[in-house]
Amino acid sequence: MDAIYETIKYGIRSDHDDTRIGEMPAFLTDEMLTKEQINDVAEYVLSLSEEREDMAAVDRGQEDFMENCASCHGDKAKGGRDFGAPNLTDAIWFYGKDKDIILRTISRGRNNVMPAWIDRLDDTTIRQLALYVHSLGGGE
Repeated sequence: MDAIYETIKYGIRSDHDDTRIGEMPAFLTDEMLTKEQINDVAEYVLSLSEEREDMAAVDRGQEDFMENCASCHGDKAKGGRDFGAPNLTDAIWFYGKDKDIILRTISRGRNNVMPAWIDRLDDTTIRQLALYVHSLGGGE
């Protein structure tokens, strides 16, 4: 719960010195992956929580995921809180779990932003919010 508390307190990409940065690369825009590779990675990501028909694409996507995405999302795709990388194996999908949205996210990246609440809310309120977010599935 400490990570949630710190995120609420200092924000993501806010103007506070202790803010956390949540920034996903734009793999297509920055020419890090081809459209075909991005499609395969999307197939792999979707396979983590649902059956997929094109297992060859899933296998290729897993390889590209391990080379390009696992450093933030983890080799089991469970996420990396220190980097703001979400768990890709659970039912919590901030932008939606539609293949087109996943393709767009991988292609263009994401730059999360959240204000710092340290100067707006007292510490007790921030802790209560962290506990509430934790209860929604944001914690273990």
